[in-house]
Amino acid sequence: MNHPFLILEWLAKQLPLGMSPEQLDRYGYFGHVTGVWMVMLLLIGVGLLTRRRLGETPGALQNAVELIVEELERLMDATMGPKGRKYFPLIATLALFILVSNLISLIPGFAPPTANINTNAALALTVFAMTHIIGVREHGLSYLKHFTGPIWWLAPIMLPIELIGHLSRPLSLSLRLFGNMYGHEVVLMIFFALMPMLVPIPMIVLGILVALIQSFVFTLLSMIYIAGALEETH
Repeated sequence: MNHPFLILEWLAKQLPLGMSPEQLDRYGYFGHVTGVWMVMLLLIGVGLLTRRRLGETPGALQNAVELIVEELERLMDATMGPKGRKYFPLIATLALFILVSNLISLIPGFAPPTANINTNAALALTVFAMTHIIGVREHGLSYLKHFTGPIWWLAPIMLPIELIGHLSRPLSLSLRLFGNMYGHEVVLMIFFALMPMLVPIPMIVLGILVALIQSFVFTLLSMIYIAGALEETH
């Protein structure tokens, strides 16, 4: 996708990085990877600032952070049960990173890192790996019974079905997020080219809705997958 103007890309071409503009374009030096680092630094900065300003009388920032944490904890309790609380850092990191990455698209001159399949694939593979790591840590080798079905003689049938189902999870997670965020960027550019004066308000509302829904869907599916790994085999 050729974005009309990207601030980070323009900045990279102004700095003495020892790379030609063609090399910057080829390697995406200030593309989605830099967007990922920008989101990470922003979240770390907000976290550190919130910690420094913690008090018995919370300010606006502390109230906002506490509201987000409480809502995530409530959703985790409803989806994963009491055992899921220990995995709050993983789920909260995914939710906040994806949400902020999505919302960046509302700032002129910035493209969301989640509109790149590489970013989403990395997130999805992290969820995939952690799901099975958590399953083995909670149940040991008996976790493998999740793939063989309730009756031993069904194993030859259930095993390939379960393997296909589990392997398709990172694909569906990454493609769903990529397709929606990429499509939103394409629609935004088309409308901006056709009706530049009418775009801001409706597209901002649409962008906020898309950002919230896609971060919620990715986070909810991640919790469901991990909750499945936490369940006892029968």
